[in-house]
Amino acid sequence: MTFTAQHPWSPADVLPHSGDMILIDEVLDFGDEHVRTRVHVRPGGLFNRADGSLPAWVGIELMAQSVAAFAGCQARLSEQPVELGFLLGTRKFECNVEHFPVGSELIIHAQRSLQDDSGMGIFECHLTGVGITAVARLNVYRPPQSEHYLAQGAQDD
Repeated sequence: MTFTAQHPWSPADVLPHSGDMILIDEVLDFGDEHVRTRVHVRPGGLFNRADGSLPAWVGIELMAQSVAAFAGCQARLSEQPVELGFLLGTRKFECNVEHFPVGSELIIHAQRSLQDDSGMGIFECHLTGVGITAVARLNVYRPPQSEHYLAQGAQDD
């Protein structure tokens, strides 16, 4: 099943991020196994270069936030809270440009290829724009009861 942009959620509603750390602009659609998001590259963000463009490596974070938006949309559909998740790593990040120019519209598609009951998941991600193509496989982890997980880690310090 696919849901279009008719859903009432903004990125702030489905991401465990806030303020300037929210890099995606819109969830275009999502379904049981995928999400598509949009980003307009604007100058003045946390990761922008002096010329206003975004370094290509920020594409990994855009993909990760898209995966987080997927999880957040699934949580909202189930009337559950949006929880933290962790990007464990990526394999084969490939991008045909060194930066994303100001004014670029980027579309990110993340397709879930594996997720187990422990919270481990793998997503195939594609980022595209005019003259821009980036791909990566992201390994992610969303622990059950992530707030308890983080509190336990803080107690161990």
